[in-house]
Amino acid sequence: MNITVKIANVTFKNPVTVASGTFGHAERYFKLEEVKRLGAIVPKTVTFLPQVGNQPVRIFETPAGMINAIGIENPGIDGFIAQKLPSFQQIGVPLIISILGHTEEQFVGIIKKLNGQEGIAAIELNLSCPNLKHKVLVAQDPQATTRLVKKMKGLSKYPIIAKLSPNVTDISEIALAAEEGGADAVSLINTFTAMAIDVKTRRSRIGNFTGGLSGPAIRPIALYMVQKVASSVKIPVVGMGGIMTAQDALEFLIAGASMVAVGTANFVNPRAPVDVLEGIENFMKENKISDIREIIGSLKK
Repeated sequence: MNITVKIANVTFKNPVTVASGTFGHAERYFKLEEVKRLGAIVPKTVTFLPQVGNQPVRIFETPAGMINAIGIENPGIDGFIAQKLPSFQQIGVPLIISILGHTEEQFVGIIKKLNGQEGIAAIELNLSCPNLKHKVLVAQDPQATTRLVKKMKGLSKYPIIAKLSPNVTDISEIALAAEEGGADAVSLINTFTAMAIDVKTRRSRIGNFTGGLSGPAIRPIALYMVQKVASSVKIPVVGMGGIMTAQDALEFLIAGASMVAVGTANFVNPRAPVDVLEGIENFMKENKISDIREIIGSLKK
């Protein structure tokens, strides 16, 4: 049974990974044998300089999901390389490093530092974080997306994955812009900008005022966007957005995703990505499917 998938020149042993920001830098988990079964690991997004993140409250549970406004707390690229990357490299699972620059120069600086490291499978450009008070995200501007992706692709020795925001009118337009810039793949979706209000205090329940909505509540919309993008671009799509079970993941694969990322489910069940992987394998055995490519993009109209 072949469950390998490929992005650019990198072959992943299976299509299951984790969404950035949901797997953290929790070194104590890395020795677990089950983590080694994943197709790839995506650590929390790294910025050029260290960030302390947003003021609390950072997470608020909502029906069928949660709003988060962590603010990309991280040690910066130098701290990540010195303190975190060695632990990730020891796992033996392909690493997709998620990065975000507040300026183009910061993106360039991060790429150059990562070029000097080994054991990296790909770089994911976080173009879509809704929690940093930018007036317009790169992933909301087709021209800016093409320009930034093209520049990073020209600098990086690793494949480039562009992570897209759902907070746009037509996400396929942005995906095509990323493809035009030379992206090796696109990943989607990131969270929807959202908020919750305490009616007693009449204040936002989120310290940052707004945050990003994730979880099963967004899955049907994420699935639609993944299908739309997968039918528009020729490069692979990494699908995510409320995947909790293997059936959820299979829906994304059938819609056209080549890989799937488990996110919010990790907060509820740290074993969720492995459960999803095992469920996909069982589905293929039960239905006598010998190659994952028989599933990917097999949606009937």
